[in-house]
Amino acid sequence: MTPPPAPPAILYVADPERRPAAHPTIAAALNAAADGDEIRIAPGEYTEALRVERSVSLLAWTADGQDPSGRHGLVTVTAPDEDRPGLEVAAGARVVLRGLTVRGGAANRPAVRLAGGSTAWSGGGITRGRLEVLGDAAARLSDTVLTGATLTGALLRTTGTVHLTDCVLADADGTGLVAGGSTRLELERTTVRGASGSALRIRETARVLLRDSRIDRAGRSGLLVEDRGSALLTDCRIRDCGAEAVRVLGSSPAPADPAGADDRTVRADDGVRLHGCELTDSGTDAVSVTGHGHVLLTACVLRDSGGSGVSAGDDSRVWLADTRIARTAAAALRVHGAARLTAGQSTVRDSAANGLLAADDATVRLEDCEVGECRFSPVHIGGRATAVLTRLRASGSPEHGVHVVGEATVEMTDGSIAQCGMSGLDLAGESRADVRGLSVLRCRNGITSASRGPVRLLDCEVTDGERAAVVLGPGDIELTGGRLLRPGTAGLVVEAGARPRVTDLEVREAAGSGVVVAGDAEPRLSGVRIVRPGKNGLIVEAGGAGLFEDCDIAGPGFPAVHLGAGATPVLRRIRVHDAAEDLSADPGADPVVEDCVSVRVKTPLWPAAPLPVAMASGPTGTPEVKGPGDGSGEGGPAGETEESLDSLLGELDELIGLARVKQDVASLVKLMRMVQRRSAAGLAAPPLSRHLVFAGNPGTGKTTVARLYGRILAAVGLLERGHLVEADRSALVGEYVGHTGPKTQRVFQEAMGGVLFIDEAYSLAPVGGSAGNDFAQEAVATLVKLMEDHRDSVVVIVAGYPAEMEHFIDSNPGLASRFNRTLLFEDYDTAELVRIVEQHAASHQYDLTDAARAMLDTYFAHVPRDGRFGNGRSARQAFQAMTERQAYRVAEIDDPTEDDLVTLSELDLPELDTQPAT
Repeated sequence: MTPPPAPPAILYVADPERRPAAHPTIAAALNAAADGDEIRIAPGEYTEALRVERSVSLLAWTADGQDPSGRHGLVTVTAPDEDRPGLEVAAGARVVLRGLTVRGGAANRPAVRLAGGSTAWSGGGITRGRLEVLGDAAARLSDTVLTGATLTGALLRTTGTVHLTDCVLADADGTGLVAGGSTRLELERTTVRGASGSALRIRETARVLLRDSRIDRAGRSGLLVEDRGSALLTDCRIRDCGAEAVRVLGSSPAPADPAGADDRTVRADDGVRLHGCELTDSGTDAVSVTGHGHVLLTACVLRDSGGSGVSAGDDSRVWLADTRIARTAAAALRVHGAARLTAGQSTVRDSAANGLLAADDATVRLEDCEVGECRFSPVHIGGRATAVLTRLRASGSPEHGVHVVGEATVEMTDGSIAQCGMSGLDLAGESRADVRGLSVLRCRNGITSASRGPVRLLDCEVTDGERAAVVLGPGDIELTGGRLLRPGTAGLVVEAGARPRVTDLEVREAAGSGVVVAGDAEPRLSGVRIVRPGKNGLIVEAGGAGLFEDCDIAGPGFPAVHLGAGATPVLRRIRVHDAAEDLSADPGADPVVEDCVSVRVKTPLWPAAPLPVAMASGPTGTPEVKGPGDGSGEGGPAGETEESLDSLLGELDELIGLARVKQDVASLVKLMRMVQRRSAAGLAAPPLSRHLVFAGNPGTGKTTVARLYGRILAAVGLLERGHLVEADRSALVGEYVGHTGPKTQRVFQEAMGGVLFIDEAYSLAPVGGSAGNDFAQEAVATLVKLMEDHRDSVVVIVAGYPAEMEHFIDSNPGLASRFNRTLLFEDYDTAELVRIVEQHAASHQYDLTDAARAMLDTYFAHVPRDGRFGNGRSARQAFQAMTERQAYRVAEIDDPTEDDLVTLSELDLPELDTQPAT
C-alpha cells in the first residue's frame, strides 16, 4: 500500500535570532524546499537573485497573520547586478507570489524571467526592469504594480497566457508592454500609464484582451497593433496620448460582417475591437487604421482628438456602431486609399473640418447617422470615392451639407440636410448621384448640380431656403417628384446649357419665380405644379428653349409665363389660374403654344378652359382646372388630396408648441374625411360644425392656425378657396342705425369660400347683460343668420381670452348652437419662446450665440406673465430689440466682419422692466 504524500511544509525566512530554524535568505529557503512547499518571508529588503526550480509559494509573512495580497512593499527582492534577474522561474516550475516586489538591476534588463513555467502573482510587483515570459510559460498577476517596468517586447513570446488583474504598469522607459509571437495577454481593471513610448504594442500573432482598464499619458500611441495581431477592449479608457489613442498598422482579419457581434460572442483574434470604450485627448487621430487593419468600434466615445476621430487608409476596413465622435481638430471620419468604412447609428459633432471626408478609391456606408456642427462640409466625397448614405442627418455648417466632387459617387436615401451656409447638396466635377427622399431645410441653396456625370433626384423636398431651391447645370440630370417650398428666390433654376428632365415637381410659394430657365438651356418639364410664386410662374430668359407640358401655374404675382427675347419654348397644355396675365413676352420671342388654357385670368391671351370643367380645390386651397381626362369630383385626382393634406398637416406640426391644438385639428380632419366618405357612399352624414372658438391669450398663434385651418378645409374639398379674412368689432359694427347689417354682410361676403376670423370677438357681447344702444348685438344677429344661409361656404372662427369667450358664446343662443367646439391655445413656455426667437433670427439671417440662447432662457423665465405679456409677440419684440441693440453695437466697429453683422450675442438682449421674480 502506497503511503499518502507528506503534507506541504512551511519554511520561514527571517532573522534566526527572532525565529529559530528560519532561513536567513530566500535563496536558502528555496534550496531547502520541496514541491508544493510554502515559503513565508518576513518583511524587509533582500538583495538576491532567486531561481525557482520547483513548484512553491512565496508569501510575505506578517506577524498578525493577515493576507499580504495587495500590501505592496512588504518584501522587496533586488537583483544584485544587471546580468541576473531578481527572480527566474525554470521550465516546468510553478510559483505563487503574494506581497512580493522585485526590483531589477536595470530598467532595460530582466527583473523577472519566466521560462516555461507559470506564475500567479498577487500584490507587490516590479519596480524596475522587464518581465520576460518565454516559451510556453504563463503568468497571472493580480493587484500588482509595475513601476518603471516593462512587460517586454521580443521576449514576450509564449504559447501561454499572461493575466494582469488590478495591476498598474507605470512610467516605463519606452514601450509599456509589448506582446509578440502567439502570446495571449489579458488585462482586467489594469492601468498602463506614463510610458515614454506606446503603452501597448501587439505584434505578430499575439492577442490582447482588455476589460475595464485604462491607458493614460502614453508618449506615443495608447494601443499599437501590427502584423496579424488582434485586440479586444471592453469598457476601457484611453486618454492623453502623445499620438494616436489606437493605431492599427495591420491585424488579423475580422469576419465579413462583424457589426452584429459584441464582446460576449466575438473572438479576440478577429481584428481589433473596442466596445464601450472612451478615447479622449489624443495628440493626433483617436483611431488610425492603415495596411490591412480591421477595426470595429461599438458603443464608443471618441472626443477631443488632435487629428481625426477615425482615419482609415490603404486596404483597411473599419466598422462603427452606436459610436459618438466629438470635437476633432481634423475631419471626424477620414477615409482614403482603398479603405472601407461602415457606420450605423453613430454621431459626429463639432469637427473643426469635415464630419466625413472620403477620397481616392475609398468606400463609405453610413446608415442612421448624424453629422453636424462642422466648420467645413459635414460630408465631403471626392476622388473616386463611393458613399452610400441611408437616413443621414447632416446639419450646421457654413459650407455645403453634402459636397460631392471629382469622380465620386453618392447614393442617398431618405436623408435630411439642414441649416447650411451654402447648398444642402452640391454636386460638381464628374460626380455621379442617385438621391431619393432627401429633405433640405433652411440652407442657402437647396440642391445644386454642376456635375457632368449622371444625376438622379427622386422625391426630394427643399424648404425655406435663402436662395434658389434647386439649381441644375449641364449634365445628365433627372429630377422626378418632390416639392420646393418657400424658397427665398426661385424654386427651380436651369442654368445655361443645361438639358435636365423634370417631372411631377411641385414648387410652392417661391419669393421669386417658380421656374427660371437661362438662355441656351433646353429643359423638358412635365407635370410641374407652381403655386403662388412671388413673381413669374415660369420665366424663359432670352435665347432659352425647352419643352413644358401638362404644367399648372396658380396665383402668380407676375404674368404666369414670361419669355425673353428670342426664347423658343414649346408650351403644351399649360394651365394658368388666378393670375393677372397668363403670358407676357419680349419682342422676338417665338413660342409654340398648344392647348394652353386660363381660368380667372384678368387679361388672358389663352382661351378659357373648355367645358365641361370641374373646379376643385388643390393642395393650396386654390381652385384647380380639370379637363375631361383629369377625373372629376371634389377629391380630385387619386392621391392628390391626401398628399397635399399631409403637407398642410406637416406645416401645422412644424409650428412651435400648440400640442393640444395640433391634436384637435388632426382629429377634426379625420372627422371631416369620414363625413365625406359617408356622403360618397350614399350614407347619412352626422352633424358637423366646422365653426370654431379659439380661446387663448394674445400671441399664441391663433391667427396662424386659422389660416392653416382654411387651407386644410380647402384641401379636403370642404371650402372652395380656403383664404382668410380677418375682422374685429370695428369691421363689423356700425356707428349709426342701419349701418351695422350691411357692414357685417360686406365682410362676410369677402370671406365666401374661406375663413372669417373674428379676433377679440367677446367685444361683441353686451356688457353687464344689457345690450343698451350697442349695435354689436345687431352684428351678432346678422352673423348668425349669414352662417345659417351659407353654412357650406364660409367657416367662422371667433377668438379671444378663454374666460371672455365663454361669456360671449353664452350671450346668444344662436352662437351656442353653432360654436360647439373650442380649441385652447396655451401660453408658450420658456423653451418655446427661445425657439421662436431662434426662428425669427434664422429667417432674417442672424445667428444666435450659445451664450445668447442661455441668456434668452433666463430672460423669458423672468418676464412677468401679466396683462402686457404677448407670448409669441413678446418673443418677436425681444428679437427686434436684440437686432436694434446689435445695430448700435456694430455701428461702433470701424470695419465690421460678416460675423459681426449677423451675430446676436448676450450683449444684445433687452433689459427687463421689472426685477426678476423670486
